[in-house]
Amino acid sequence: MNNKKVLMYSLFVMLLWGSLFPFVKLGFKAYDVVSVGDILLFAGIRFTTCGILISAFSFLKDKKSFSGAKYSIMPILASGLFAIILHYAFTYIGLKFTDSSKTAILKQLGALFYVCFSALFFKDDRITLRKLIGVVLGFMGIIAVNISGASFNFHIGDALIIGASFCTVFSNVISKKVFEKVNPVASTGISQLFGGIVLLIVGYILGGNVCFKANSDILIMFYICIASCISYCIWFTVVKNGQLSKLFIIKFAEPVFATIIGACLLGEDILKLQYIIGFILIAFGIYISSTVKKQIQ
Repeated sequence: MNNKKVLMYSLFVMLLWGSLFPFVKLGFKAYDVVSVGDILLFAGIRFTTCGILISAFSFLKDKKSFSGAKYSIMPILASGLFAIILHYAFTYIGLKFTDSSKTAILKQLGALFYVCFSALFFKDDRITLRKLIGVVLGFMGIIAVNISGASFNFHIGDALIIGASFCTVFSNVISKKVFEKVNPVASTGISQLFGGIVLLIVGYILGGNVCFKANSDILIMFYICIASCISYCIWFTVVKNGQLSKLFIIKFAEPVFATIIGACLLGEDILKLQYIIGFILIAFGIYISSTVKKQIQ
């Protein structure tokens, strides 16, 4: 997979992931999701459904796709623990205490950490001058997009959001190592099914309740599940072939897409100066990091 394909597929994933933020919020409103139990149950339904669909697709496409999974089952489950269970538990609970604008900034700290110390995880994923410039521009872009509403008083919600950010890093590092032996789509299906079932159980124990209505609102959950299935399968396929440091820089585009799509759905003005500046900074950062030439000695 060449750099252009990696960039195109990754940006498409960011578009889908960005669209999920406003759709999840619409789902919360449509299905009367209020408490922590409701939220975890909602996430459990989402990822259990995704896990079943992805696993079925992988099996029907290639019955041998799960070969080797039993020898790597613990790392696969560990990926599900970080990517699904802890990540979404930290994020959703953290959002109850932290402004969404601040969350967009804090969730990029894990990516910033990885790009600076990528060689600790993979010897061939070395730090370069262009990667450093790219991650700095990307982080500045996130700050620019949210500059009007960000607050920097630190509390427990902030710690949870930062924890979710590092969970994303850990899950991708684990997954990249697993993909050397296991099909990425099959591994994604297993980890999401595991994570979804755990969230379902915890949400139920906490008294969660999700009110599905027999009307067009069900299309919200349908989109969330389909977009999740497609995006995660593509992302982890790209993770198998690409350098995580470059991919995490591209990931700075996710909150920008979330802001734009959310504004469109809610009828808000998306031509604000901070949005334009943020988009330019992130786009330039992605461009620079995708044309790596000079390594720092």
